[in-house]
Amino acid sequence: MSPGFLPMKSDPTLFATYLEQAFPDAHCSLVFHNPFEALVAVMLSAQTTDESVNKVTPNLFEKYPDPFSMSKASIEDLEACIKTLGLFHNKAKNLSLLSKKLVELHQGSVPSSMEELTSLPGVGIKTANVVTAECFARPSIPVDTHVARVSRRNGYAKESDEPERIEKKLEKIFPKESWILLHHRIIAFGREICHARNPECNRCGLSSICPYRLKALTKTGK
Repeated sequence: MSPGFLPMKSDPTLFATYLEQAFPDAHCSLVFHNPFEALVAVMLSAQTTDESVNKVTPNLFEKYPDPFSMSKASIEDLEACIKTLGLFHNKAKNLSLLSKKLVELHQGSVPSSMEELTSLPGVGIKTANVVTAECFARPSIPVDTHVARVSRRNGYAKESDEPERIEKKLEKIFPKESWILLHHRIIAFGREICHARNPECNRCGLSSICPYRLKALTKTGK
């Protein structure tokens, strides 16, 4: 295939349809039961796996089930609960500061607005997006490493685009009502097929329209 005929991006309708068929039951893999647990779990998932987070949160939430109890915990106790996670020193400090702010400013409740969430210690846009989508049904496409990688490979974003820029581009391409489920399906696709290293293109139903795959075929001549 001549490089001049390579598509600039995967067809969005075909992309979304394939993911819906391949991963119909995709959902958030973090385990939580309320907005506070969701906020804590998503914060802890930075630069580590959801599986690792799910191993420490049962004990953490048993000891500190709400902001009131967590706000009284020592940094050392919080560190002991999450010491198997990456960056646990900083995460423990943020949990302490976060819980104190929730008590002080929000009477122990997790706010539902992006502005209030992102003003809290340790809460960035991606964390706030996940919490508002999962707990308050606010449509969004939070961009983690999987979403970023798949978006770039399918031509929806540039390699140089930061997560916030990728999110805005995806929101312009796909219908708003699909954002939450699409986010989960892209992550499932990234984990199971479109790996960072050695993506399993032979298993992928998007191979025939994927710019990343077609460019690789052109280079190798296979």
